[in-house]
Amino acid sequence: MAEVRKRIIFHGRVQGVGFRYTAKYLARSLRLTGWVKNEWDGTVSMEVQGREALIQKLLVGLNHNQFISIEWLDTEEIPPEKESSFQVR
Repeated sequence: MAEVRKRIIFHGRVQGVGFRYTAKYLARSLRLTGWVKNEWDGTVSMEVQGREALIQKLLVGLNHNQFISIEWLDTEEIPPEKESSFQVR
């Protein structure tokens, strides 16, 4: 299966609740690459790359955390990049 890369902006209770480190743990366990970071407006930005089904598993896992509350997300597909891991920025 081909890899895709997505830029995702998460809205809701996503800062100060371990979101970025949960995302890093889940992404690495699924062998996805990319990065995640907090934004000044209270959202969290992520670029994630891998198989579509694995990216969906990541999103489901993030939604099952008791402290994280994702109200909505904005997603766009972007060109894949060369990278080897998933990082917190």
